[in-house]
Amino acid sequence: METLQIGQIKLTWLRGGVNYLDGGAMFGVVPKPLWSKRYPCNERNQIELRTDPILVQTPQRTMLIDSGMGRGKLTEKQRRNFGVDEESDIEQSLSHLGLTRHDIDTVLMTHLHFDHACGLTLLEGDRYVPAFPEAKHIVTQTEWDEMRAPNIRSRNTYWKENWEAIMDLVYPFEEDIQVTDELKMIHTGGHSAGHAIITYESQGEKGIHFGDLMPTHAHQNPLWVLAYDDYPMDSVFSKKKWVPRVMEEERWITFYHDAYYRAIKWDAEGHVRASVERNRE
Repeated sequence: METLQIGQIKLTWLRGGVNYLDGGAMFGVVPKPLWSKRYPCNERNQIELRTDPILVQTPQRTMLIDSGMGRGKLTEKQRRNFGVDEESDIEQSLSHLGLTRHDIDTVLMTHLHFDHACGLTLLEGDRYVPAFPEAKHIVTQTEWDEMRAPNIRSRNTYWKENWEAIMDLVYPFEEDIQVTDELKMIHTGGHSAGHAIITYESQGEKGIHFGDLMPTHAHQNPLWVLAYDDYPMDSVFSKKKWVPRVMEEERWITFYHDAYYRAIKWDAEGHVRASVERNRE
């Protein structure tokens, strides 16, 4: 498992699953000859996307960013349609680190689409239970409201199996929330109405988790947004606000979906200054 240290914050990528989605959908209106130079696709025009939660350990807290694809929750039809090639193995990942699901005290949800939220619950017998029963689940109020009452577009990704069991564990916020001295969540919208990003800061070092505003390193350009985005111009505006600042400050950028990089640091010109590559063996 790859790790990254940002001051006193230790980040570890767990095994949350993998799926393959249409490259054109993942890059919206960007022509294939452009995006395929930055991120390869297979013969079916699909790109590999991880769904790997990030374990965030500070001196006081043990947290998780998003929850993975889950295990045993998808039908064969869903696995085929969503290109799921591997499901979550969070329990084993935590075990390798001497931890269990009960050690997670906070779950930070960038948003609640199925590929981020299926790992929030487990099937025990004939009912779903929280996967992280001791954890506060933090998400924007907008996202939490839509999760429970999806519209005609979003109902295909907001599932009751992922929220009913955790109702008493959810702590929604409005525009931003200082989760710890080191971590802050900020409501951006864009990919979904309630999408949020996460900033890290410790001992003078900084990082940011863009969630699905920047699912891979190839989405560096603020105009390269997803066809899956519910509010694409909000995604563009948020990226135009944050990306230049992140480059100027040379912050670490962490990824949930990227199959090649766990984290990357660009300089002010957009060149790679440092990176944590995913072990693909």
